[in-house]
Amino acid sequence: MNVEIISIAKREKSIYEPLYKELEKMISRYAKLRDIELFPKEVAKAHTASPRMSQKAYTNALLPHLSGGFRIALHPDGKIINSYEFSKLLDGRMSIKFFIGGAYGFDEEFLQKSDKVISLGKLTMSHKIAKAVLLEQIYRGFSILNNHPYHK
Repeated sequence: MNVEIISIAKREKSIYEPLYKELEKMISRYAKLRDIELFPKEVAKAHTASPRMSQKAYTNALLPHLSGGFRIALHPDGKIINSYEFSKLLDGRMSIKFFIGGAYGFDEEFLQKSDKVISLGKLTMSHKIAKAVLLEQIYRGFSILNNHPYHK
């Protein structure tokens, strides 16, 4: 299985890197993982203009990544699911893509192009924390599907 995490974020070192690497290593037992961070000039420029223009810039940056695979957008207004429901999203798929938007979230156009829209919860969190939570849930989901005791 191929798993991609595509996010609107500046590629930079952070204190979370060791955690990401550890979770990516754990996930590699079950799937090939790619982590793609995008922050083109158009996004930076749109951030100085308006939230609406920022959302449009996110959509434009992410559109080339929408083809192929099952597409899941992480969005505050998405459906809140538990870890067992999350594991079912992974089950039987050849390719799955998770999208993390920028500071202003996704516009309706992008959400409509997604196969599923989920929320990691009602709390607001930084993109770096959201990615850590997502990676952990991906590993937990594979553990559930493979009856590995991690999830208990």
